[in-house]
Amino acid sequence: QVQLVESGGGLVQAGGSLRLSCAVSGSIFSIKTMGWYRQAPGKQRDLVATITSGGSTNYADSVKGRFTISRDNAKNTMYLQMNNLEPEDTGVYFCHTVDSVILRPYWGQGTQVTVSS
Repeated sequence: QVQLVESGGGLVQAGGSLRLSCAVSGSIFSIKTMGWYRQAPGKQRDLVATITSGGSTNYADSVKGRFTISRDNAKNTMYLQMNNLEPEDTGVYFCHTVDSVILRPYWGQGTQVTVSS
């Protein structure tokens, strides 16, 4: 079992910044790649960024140059630094990973990010 708990969401004006955190507990040894997804009201859940256990990253085109994903394996925590936020970034942000042994996906409960114009 893996547990993911997000924090750091909130209300910010356009152009502002937020830092999201995802604390990981449980069967941490089986976690490889982790990622952030977001879901705007009435829309599907979309990939924002991923990071492998070795630190390789991948970003959605819409956030490249503005968002930075990172992880601190010693603290079992993943981060998403979001700069120059836009109203289109508004949504619930979810932490995600897959147990590499049993191939089971895990999601956090989500944290709300609201960017006002």
